[in-house]
Amino acid sequence: QVHLVESGGGLVQAGGSLRLSCAASGLTFRRYVMGWFRQALGKEREFVSGISWSSANHADSVKGRFTISRDSDKNTVYLQMASLKPEDTAVYYCAARATGTGIIPTDIAEYDYWGQGTQVTVSS
Repeated sequence: QVHLVESGGGLVQAGGSLRLSCAASGLTFRRYVMGWFRQALGKEREFVSGISWSSANHADSVKGRFTISRDSDKNTVYLQMASLKPEDTAVYYCAARATGTGIIPTDIAEYDYWGQGTQVTVSS
């Protein structure tokens, strides 16, 4: 059974940093594309960042501020967030997609497994 467990969320002031972690179990980690999505109150869930075994992709709204990485030894994917803004406030979700290609989808329907989410709140 696949489990994705996020951690690292919290309250931070604007301009601050946080690092989110997502620990994966029950899957062959290196075969999965991993993604981070977020959902603000009253809004749809949106793509933030994704990473395959060879490349990474970020939404325009976070480019230059967020960095995604993965550690195959720990079966963990990270999202380093810097220069945080109040509009980054959301529940952040980790997702996994089994794929034979290196394509990083941005559509939530393309992902097979989801974590429970972790709250990130950025105060102004």
